Amino acid sequence: MWRERALLVILLLLLVQQICATKKQDHGCPLSSCGKITNITYPFRLKGHPKSCGDNRYNMDPYQAGEYSGRSNWDRLAFQHIVYMNCSNPVTQNGKYVDTASYVNWDSKDKYIYAIAGDLKAEDFQVGCHVKLVALTSWWGLDTNNYSYAAMHTGLVYGFEISWMRLICDQHCPSKHGCDDCFFDSVSQELNYWNGNSLWSDILATILPALIMLWAWKILLTVPLFIVILTCKWRKRHLSMFESIENYLEQNNLMPIRYSYKEVKKMAGGFKDKLGEGGYGSVFKGKLRSGSCVAIKMLGKSKGNGQDFISEVATIGRTYHQNIVQLIGFCVHGSKRALVYEFMPNGSLDKFIFSKDESIHLSYDRIYNISIGVARGIAYLHYGCEMQILHFDIKPHNILLDENFTPKVSDFGLAKLYPIDNSIVPRTAARGTIGYMAPELFYNNIGGISHKADVYSYGMLLMEMAGKRKNLNPHAERSSQLFFPFWIYNHIRDGEDIEMEDVTKEEKKMVKKMIIVALWCIQLKPNDRPSMNEVVEMLEGDIENLEIPPKPTLYPSETITKN
Repeated sequence: MWRERALLVILLLLLVQQICATKKQDHGCPLSSCGKITNITYPFRLKGHPKSCGDNRYNMDPYQAGEYSGRSNWDRLAFQHIVYMNCSNPVTQNGKYVDTASYVNWDSKDKYIYAIAGDLKAEDFQVGCHVKLVALTSWWGLDTNNYSYAAMHTGLVYGFEISWMRLICDQHCPSKHGCDDCFFDSVSQELNYWNGNSLWSDILATILPALIMLWAWKILLTVPLFIVILTCKWRKRHLSMFESIENYLEQNNLMPIRYSYKEVKKMAGGFKDKLGEGGYGSVFKGKLRSGSCVAIKMLGKSKGNGQDFISEVATIGRTYHQNIVQLIGFCVHGSKRALVYEFMPNGSLDKFIFSKDESIHLSYDRIYNISIGVARGIAYLHYGCEMQILHFDIKPHNILLDENFTPKVSDFGLAKLYPIDNSIVPRTAARGTIGYMAPELFYNNIGGISHKADVYSYGMLLMEMAGKRKNLNPHAERSSQLFFPFWIYNHIRDGEDIEMEDVTKEEKKMVKKMIIVALWCIQLKPNDRPSMNEVVEMLEGDIENLEIPPKPTLYPSETITKN
């Protein structure tokens, strides 16, 4: 800290010294005048003034003894003088004298006015003549001894030129602080440079490098320290995550195979064949040594201490059901985590029920069978394992189809394990996708969170499968058609026939059964919904045995107490 203060004191002393020097240079430069020209200030100066006053290229010399001398540090040969003479007698013997009586409106007392081009010599003065006016021109026409008044008039109109050498000045300036200007001295035949030593330029030239050095040292010291701190935090966080994953894998004897990252990379063929991508990471197609195709999910940034990876391995790693996607193996290598699944050639269900492409088409008979398969898979998660598995993310995108269109429930990144006799789940565990999440995940006054949350998600999925459309349609022509479950409920309740094209009578009954079951599943209160085992029985049973449920609502009518 004391070093920084000492440096600031030195900078202030340099600043004061520079200001004093600048003030000294400006001292003793009074306002001047030259003939009719008054208030002569910088950059012009009178001959004899101190060198610190003005620019020495702009010397102004008064006209003395009938001769004009102009010196501006440019070549005098580039200028010509046009001298007007007032004579008491006519001049007839000198060809340099050009009569201007008929061209110039002079004072009536001036008898004979002549103009002479070029510098005057002593022998050029005639008796009774004196100088009335001197003008400058750089017109080249006067160099040919053309002494007509027309030529002189052209020279006056042309004026005189001064050339600047700004580019040359910048290129050849010897000062590291730069040059304000430069000029060519015709006497010494040299290029001279000039620096005005302005206050702010000198201040910046003195202080700026010191400030830059000060900040450079600060950056050099703080940046590495900052990088070290970030690296330590990153390592601590990821080591903690790696330890959590490794501890879980050591404590649990899992059926899936643990692969090395090298094996996974070879299996995926260098990750060239990408099947899809989502918030969890990316999915690539691979092949086992046996020749079987697999889907390799490379997980992205993990939430918490790798809990999403642990959840997926913990849940799907201990299950085996024809309607649950099979986890073949996994990989944990530093920050890289991968899950190896059986390959589903027909992809996810959403492209078949939402696509408008006629080539991607599923019959209602096949959709009905898929709905039963999904229900069986979820029922197995709830009741077929030692621990109850709540999926929390049932939606079309997470239903995969094999080569025979057998449905497989997938993506267990949000799944949770709970004892079967534990009917209520902590609210902090609630996650999912908007549009499929149960109301109790938002409102705590309609019932606790349980396996009925998956039932609600399945009901929304089943409704979309029956209608082959999204439940929410913001482009509907009528407000009553915005939310498909409300609109279809009115038709079912009133006994109206569902308009469907190219379907058999039996398929219509299947669709109606799916809709009624879906309406039961999406009841507002969890206690009013059936279990997944009951859902399977309802779908497999006769439609005549199904009652029409109450109209579902999206939120409780009483005062909502937000969580």
